[in-house]
Amino acid sequence: MRYYLNTNTLFIRGTFRAASTGIAGGIRSVATLFNHTVPPGWDDADPGKEIELVAAGAGIGSELFGLLTAIPVNQTCVLQYDCITVFITAGIRREPPSGAGTINIIVHSREGMEDAALLELIMVATEAKTEALLALDLPLTGTPADAVITACEGETRHRYAGRLTEPGLRVREAVLHGIPEALRRHDAGVSSGRPAFFVYSRLQGGHWIEWSPHECPYYPCHFKGQSCDFCYCPFYPCQTESLGQWVESSHGGRVWNCAGCTLLHAPAVATYLRKYPGASRWELMKFAAAHKGEIP
Repeated sequence: MRYYLNTNTLFIRGTFRAASTGIAGGIRSVATLFNHTVPPGWDDADPGKEIELVAAGAGIGSELFGLLTAIPVNQTCVLQYDCITVFITAGIRREPPSGAGTINIIVHSREGMEDAALLELIMVATEAKTEALLALDLPLTGTPADAVITACEGETRHRYAGRLTEPGLRVREAVLHGIPEALRRHDAGVSSGRPAFFVYSRLQGGHWIEWSPHECPYYPCHFKGQSCDFCYCPFYPCQTESLGQWVESSHGGRVWNCAGCTLLHAPAVATYLRKYPGASRWELMKFAAAHKGEIP
């Protein structure tokens, strides 16, 4: 899985088995998931055409699931809990007509699932969204424009994904934390060029941590002058053995350990990726090799 922002669209690329409740949804194998911000005053007469235009502009073909939103995608909240990554944009209009807005949720699992499990995850995410809204004392269970995509990669490991299963529990916790954070960012008019990134930590009993490049206590974790723009790597887990390796985690599973990788910490590589957000990992490695004398 690889994700990046490009102007008004969050793109997630990979080789997915996915289910979508959005436009032209269903269950099928796709190479791209995206969430696209439409401009103010957008004519919603043909949303399918808008999806096609976004795909054509990005040159990504037709094997995709796309969502549309009025919420700026730079207000996305990305939440990572072990093998689960959840992307949320959320905005609700407080004045009449009350309940207007959009909440889009995209769930990615790097562990494979049967189709029925993908559908269960849509249920889990929707239930958790409703639970989060009610906890905020908002008199609604969602908005008429809400949509959910669930996607997975890798060898099939999960036949079920209800709220008591490992993937279901992680999706529920991510959505419960992510909905209020996404609404807060939208209500505050956050205009950062990057999504907010949260990671679940098991230290001190387990809690969510928001990473900030300006308040990181570990800087510099690799070398002085490093770039921290992509500290939480958008390629994770890249599974490229020259950059990292699988290790046993403290809770008995396996995690991809890339603590020794400095590819995206190299300022020249980070600058290149900011300029070309769609660049592949191999393109970045080739760029780094060509500029070896300039990169720590």
